[in-house]
Amino acid sequence: MTTVTNASAKSLTSDPVPGEAGWLPHPPVQAAHIIRDDAEAIAVAERLKPLFAAEAKERDRERRLPFAEVDLFSQSGLWGITIPRAYGGAGVSQVTLAKVFATLAAGDPSLTQIAQNSFEIIDVIRQTASEEQKRDLFGAVLAGKRLGNAFSEFGGKNVEAFETKLVRSGNDFVVSGRKFYSTGALFAHLVPIVAIDEEGHVVVAIADRDAKGLEVVNDWSAFGQRTTSSGTVILDAVSIPASRVLPAHIVYENQSAVGPQSQLIHAAIDAGIARGAIEATIDLVRNHARPWIDSGLDRAADDPYTIATIGDLKIRLHAAEALLERAGRQLDETIADVNDETIARAKIAVAEAKVLTTEVALAAANKLFELAGTRSTLGVHNLDRFWRDARTHTLHDPVRWKFHAVGQYYLNGVQPPLHSWI
Repeated sequence: MTTVTNASAKSLTSDPVPGEAGWLPHPPVQAAHIIRDDAEAIAVAERLKPLFAAEAKERDRERRLPFAEVDLFSQSGLWGITIPRAYGGAGVSQVTLAKVFATLAAGDPSLTQIAQNSFEIIDVIRQTASEEQKRDLFGAVLAGKRLGNAFSEFGGKNVEAFETKLVRSGNDFVVSGRKFYSTGALFAHLVPIVAIDEEGHVVVAIADRDAKGLEVVNDWSAFGQRTTSSGTVILDAVSIPASRVLPAHIVYENQSAVGPQSQLIHAAIDAGIARGAIEATIDLVRNHARPWIDSGLDRAADDPYTIATIGDLKIRLHAAEALLERAGRQLDETIADVNDETIARAKIAVAEAKVLTTEVALAAANKLFELAGTRSTLGVHNLDRFWRDARTHTLHDPVRWKFHAVGQYYLNGVQPPLHSWI
């Protein structure tokens, strides 16, 4: 059975107390709604946004893991919206997917990101799985099972230097290693694991979260995105059925849209952080902030410098959202006609969006305090969570290298790198 531990690595499998830090039962599978089209997906996201926002500051302050909210999220049907229609999903566009994530992240970006890696794996399944595997795994997601994440590793020369190994054991396989940044694993029913097989290829092995030897450690200590539980997964000779091993090298060692699709969601989350920060700033300026003495005004909302700054933030947000939508359209075109040039266009379009969503998320989260005044820094408001979330999440894929890739593409005709981080 899976062990779920806290930061001190104490086992919490014996008589845990609900509500204690680190406690998490093996989540029961609850039936999920089936979303039928793009319009319904966006409507569901709009309905969930205020529910996500309702206790976001309290969850962040207390590092309280969002058990009930994750259940609501997956049962809403949103976790299955990119599953192709042929397998029972809505097969929504990448434009819609980005809108869904940006909308939800405006309410709570930590909670929203818990689902991010599931969508990457859904696309890996779509492109690399057998028909039997597709029916099995897509059906599981549509029925309410959540896919987690055991991809990245803390050590290694770079993000692609994997030490986790998959070896054959009879008719099946065994995987061993140690993962970090494992967003979603604590809440998952199935944990996809990136490993290297005996031939040196990248594979994804999907384990049951209650598999023997699979230990989830709740040791995520970052100052931002506090409730993603993006900590450690320890894999000690975890048995994996052959039917749950995907030849992921097909998309990870060759040009594919998996990378830019994942990057698009990250950009959408940053756009959502910016939108949430701007919404909070406008509320504070309208209803709580005091005008500066030199303005001679009665309302902070009438301060001409404040008005201009809000205008600037809105323009930058709308520009970022426009590039995000443009990137989604390019991805949809690329998925319909995959070749080296369309993959390059998708990667560059997403990189351009990522630059602006990063910049506006950080700017909006910072300007909030300048415009709302000193009282906005009081702990009771916990408004610094916007900046902490923005600063933490935008570190996923360095923007300085986005500028480089975009410049190389337009100036020198150099295709973007092969890897999935652009």
